[in-house]
Amino acid sequence: MQRRVISADDTPCAIGGYAQAVEVTAATRTVYVSGQIPVDAKGECPKGFAAQCRLAWRNVLAQLAAADMSVTNLAKVTIFLAERRFALENRQIRQEVLGDHQPALTVIITGIFDEAWFIEIEAVAVA
Repeated sequence: MQRRVISADDTPCAIGGYAQAVEVTAATRTVYVSGQIPVDAKGECPKGFAAQCRLAWRNVLAQLAAADMSVTNLAKVTIFLAERRFALENRQIRQEVLGDHQPALTVIITGIFDEAWFIEIEAVAVA
């Protein structure tokens, strides 16, 4: 599999650890990760945003691991935030999780299925 980060010269630069576009060639597997919520295996949801964000990312990484993949296989991530006020903290935690890896990314401010949830993360991974 080959992966190439793309950024058109006449568009704004990506800020915050993501790519404007990602080209993947010669991939043999694609995994679509459904929206991962900030709930653990016991059905518990932490109260604060940072804890919820880290838990949702932990759930994404667990799905990748179950598919014999890791964070470096992420090609596209969509993050749904319950409120705009979580944007900066979301970026900081996302950068902790992704490190130098830069998938294509969309962040959407929206109502989320359960009012207790501040975040949901879906992803596409390739290998």
